[in-house]
Amino acid sequence: MSNNSFYRTTPEEALKVVEKEISKGHLKIFLGYAPGVGKTYSMLNEANRMLKRGQDIVIGYLESHGRQETNSQVDSLEVLPRKKINYNNMILEEIHLGEVLKRNPKIVLIDELAHTNAPGSKNKKRYEDVLEILEHGIDVVTTLNIQHLESLNDVIKQITGITVRETIPDIIVENAEEVVVIDITPSALQSRLKRGDIYKNENIARALKNFFRGGNLNALREITLRQTAEEVDDDLAEYMKKHNIRENWHTAERVMVCVSANPFGKKLIRRGARIAKRYKCEWIVATVNCTHALATTPSKKGLDMLANHFKLAEQLGAETITLTGKSVSRELVRFASQKHITQIIIGHANRSFWQMVFRGSPVTKILRHAKDIEIHVIPDNRSF
Repeated sequence: MSNNSFYRTTPEEALKVVEKEISKGHLKIFLGYAPGVGKTYSMLNEANRMLKRGQDIVIGYLESHGRQETNSQVDSLEVLPRKKINYNNMILEEIHLGEVLKRNPKIVLIDELAHTNAPGSKNKKRYEDVLEILEHGIDVVTTLNIQHLESLNDVIKQITGITVRETIPDIIVENAEEVVVIDITPSALQSRLKRGDIYKNENIARALKNFFRGGNLNALREITLRQTAEEVDDDLAEYMKKHNIRENWHTAERVMVCVSANPFGKKLIRRGARIAKRYKCEWIVATVNCTHALATTPSKKGLDMLANHFKLAEQLGAETITLTGKSVSRELVRFASQKHITQIIIGHANRSFWQMVFRGSPVTKILRHAKDIEIHVIPDNRSF
């Protein structure tokens, strides 16, 4: 048998894969938009409740930053020894992987997931330690700030002017069993900072002028809430797919604007942009490359116009897509269903008499078949 031959997994091998997945530990992340929102405090608070319920839970690594409020939450929790590493005549402390695995608790608390380990550690990054612990079937509860997500690195720099060096792959958060957002208002966070609850007094003024500016905090907070909303949307989509749920659940607004090689498209796009801004939601501008025998082939002028429509849409923040099929209405309805669109914006079709006789109106068909979707039919008031 050659190496390229098809190989069928045996039931025994498939069972081993499933058992391995089941035996892995679960990851829970307390996520915040800035230092001081209360991630570590919340993690410890929950850990104490779990301990009182008889759960086998320990602290693998805790970084209290000298905050008395956080230290008071350690309470009766067992604290595992740290690994001491001599580096440049300094003693640095990291998670002691050996101690965690030897103790083999049900749950271990590990603060600051994005931390870079000291040189000489087994793993370069703390999240790699966490992955190893999860592989041994131990549940991990950890903390993370949104600015440490790799995909947001450029966005965070644009907002704060700071390049974040310690990042983690997005997949770590995506694969977490639970993400808990710890949220307080920016003004409340600034008050904590001014009271000295986050940094020492000599660092407060500088922090308020830099990272902890009101505009920065508002932007970071919105990014955090949007990021977690996207994770929830992905989980919901996976659930609906798994359970073969076809109807549209209106958990969040999603707008689709339908355009063609027609000057009227600009009006539709601007209307879509206003609606998307009102709901602060994602929106898509779609066109259909119709392959029907009676479909009109767009001229070069028409194609250029369509390209300009897409350019305008992207400038206004929309995603653009070209669909292909024999039926404009069928492709639009199918795509809207896949993307869980809640509102469709469309203009009256500019079809010839014979096209209307043999093929009907796309608007009418969309109104008939797009169930649970709000349809905005925008009149073309141009003079002819």
